[in-house]
Amino acid sequence: MFTRPLKIGYFVLEGLNSFGTVYYFYYFYFYMQQVFGFGNKANLVLAALNGLVYALFSWQAGRFAERAGYFTALRLGFVIMLGAWLTGSQVESAGGQVVVMLVAVVGMCFTWPTLEALVSGGERRAGVQHMVGVYNVVWAATGAVAYFIGGAGLEKGGLKSLFYVPAAIAACQLALTLWLETKARRSAPAGRLAPQAPAEPEQHPHPPAEVNRFLRMSWLANPCAYVAINTLVALMPGIAGRLGLSTMLAGFSGSVWCFARLGAFWLFWVWAGWHYRFRWLFSAYLGLVSSFALILVVPSLAVLVAAQLVFGLAIGLIYYSSLFYSMDASETKGEHGGIHEAAIGLGNFAGPAVGAASLHFLPQHASSGAVAVTLLLLGGLAALGVIWRRNRP
Repeated sequence: MFTRPLKIGYFVLEGLNSFGTVYYFYYFYFYMQQVFGFGNKANLVLAALNGLVYALFSWQAGRFAERAGYFTALRLGFVIMLGAWLTGSQVESAGGQVVVMLVAVVGMCFTWPTLEALVSGGERRAGVQHMVGVYNVVWAATGAVAYFIGGAGLEKGGLKSLFYVPAAIAACQLALTLWLETKARRSAPAGRLAPQAPAEPEQHPHPPAEVNRFLRMSWLANPCAYVAINTLVALMPGIAGRLGLSTMLAGFSGSVWCFARLGAFWLFWVWAGWHYRFRWLFSAYLGLVSSFALILVVPSLAVLVAAQLVFGLAIGLIYYSSLFYSMDASETKGEHGGIHEAAIGLGNFAGPAVGAASLHFLPQHASSGAVAVTLLLLGGLAALGVIWRRNRP
């Protein structure tokens, strides 16, 4: 189940999953804007609903994967997403599309924690570092490509491609999962597909208290990063409109941070000097807050691109920290992967919810949403410092 040849298949599943989900979820807001006239506040509400459902289901989905089996969880997730997207291609109402989006989120909850566990399971500590690095590079690369070409895909292939492209990908993922499960059963001892730990326990080079401290800090910082990400994605149609960009050009220019994040993932994969170093996590968080605020009030396309470079590098280290510390500190990788993803969901909910509430109660101030979310991020920065100081030996 955890052999390197099988893990190549898991990475293929991961890349397909990233491309399909980014294509759909990142451009869903453009679809709702163009078809149903959704503005910034309405799209922020949608983003908050997305994050809330993801937070509620992903942790339980990770636990389900540990109990029922990783392949069972994957099959369930891909079937749910496939059904949702095929249904969405036929739905003509705004309310129906919201339901389709939320069902697709539930399906996605069963995939990411499971894939994280599959690629890192059965590895010693050095292997975990390597596999998490490959994992991050794969999903970041395919996700960046999906965001980059997604706008062109919607313009050239029609708005229905929002459903047909990810549905076709989900069908391929389901077929590949069935094939990989067959291969894994043949290679597993006595046909068992239970999670496997390394044969001999390995002593961790850092004290347990330090490991837990960095795990807690990363589980705080990563949802804050997704506060910024999900808010930014939901507001990108409005930013594009302010700068006079078409959907295709918005995809080209708005995906810069994805490629910067990919570069960060590669850097922090090959260089491990950031492990258990607070100054790196703290500096990344400062970069996140400053670049996010600049992107939302951006006066020009050049500034938008430059700010995204900093934004992508910052969230790259923050995300990498959360996933690496989650996998480095646990044997129940499916469950810890679910916690990691649930924290992302909380961030995906909190940022857009605060932004939407600000626009609702202060409609006369167009920048109130950006200010409110930035203040929320600053609160996360203060909490990060409190955890560091309170738990220092």
